[in-house]
Amino acid sequence: MKHKKQIFVFAILALLVFVALYPTPLNSHIQYLERSTKTIKTEKVAGEKWLVWLYNNPVGELALYTLVKRKFLSEFYGSLMDKPSSAGKIDSFVENYDIDLGIVQKQIFETFNDFFIRKLKIGVRKIDMDSMVVVSPADGKMLAFQDVSKQDFIIKGYKFNLEDFLNDSSLANKYQHGSLLIFRLCPTDYHRFHFPVDGQLSQPVKIDGDYYSVSPIALRERVEIFCQNKREYVVLSTKNFGDVIMAEVGATMVGSIVQTYSGNTVWKGGEKGYFKFGGSSIVLIFENNTIRIDDDLLQNTKNNLETSILVGNRVAIDIFRAAVDTLFVVKKDTLKTMMAESKANN
Repeated sequence: MKHKKQIFVFAILALLVFVALYPTPLNSHIQYLERSTKTIKTEKVAGEKWLVWLYNNPVGELALYTLVKRKFLSEFYGSLMDKPSSAGKIDSFVENYDIDLGIVQKQIFETFNDFFIRKLKIGVRKIDMDSMVVVSPADGKMLAFQDVSKQDFIIKGYKFNLEDFLNDSSLANKYQHGSLLIFRLCPTDYHRFHFPVDGQLSQPVKIDGDYYSVSPIALRERVEIFCQNKREYVVLSTKNFGDVIMAEVGATMVGSIVQTYSGNTVWKGGEKGYFKFGGSSIVLIFENNTIRIDDDLLQNTKNNLETSILVGNRVAIDIFRAAVDTLFVVKKDTLKTMMAESKANN
């Protein structure tokens, strides 16, 4: 009997090992459109094989639900990145992901997190200071939806649930036809985030949650991740854009979300805070009929492509300014047509 039990246990272990090592489906490459060059590129994903295994292998999924999504693991790994010994990982990380250290203030880092939360040199990122313009709050890749109630998010048929995300039904109702901008920061990005507009801040709201990855590899399998992960948000009361929600979303191995701003009055381009180690996201939500998102960002999202973006780049404009600009272009084109017809008749 004892021998049979041993055989049974061995068989179960062997099956688990086989399943765990069984090749996972080949993951389609993560492609995005580089805005500055208008070219489609393939993202080099940090930990890609690990992410594919977690979200596509039965044993990987078991590890994900029982261990990886838990707060303690992300905090533990984050604490390791605060140790001096972690600095040894920096050189290979910089080389593997072609990170430009020429644009950062420090060149010598005491820990990996010290490198991860690096500050940029002043003037490296140009902030569009037009008061009618909304700028990107972070370096990363973004998706844009003019009306959150009419979009398919990542996977067709899934709607971004504002009530679940904000954990506030009355606030969600206020933004039910508003505009949604999502900025994804991968581990190779600059990880400080900034205010997209001037405004007066509300008190922050913090919502506990899990620590799933926000990589498209994960989102293709669990599209509700944004409404399950740890997150915190503030409301920015603005002159030109109404009340704007700005939220930071944690993710796998994010040690913590650190806020560095002070006071209630904030300025476009000013630093709001930073993420410690890990990929993460910024979410902006605008009231209905307050902004017009730039056409290229909307079209890329419609084509299932994220757009690479930098802090301070324009992403949207005041809705009334957009209407005036459109009217000006129409009149200008009409005038050109009339002048051409007149010249042809003469």
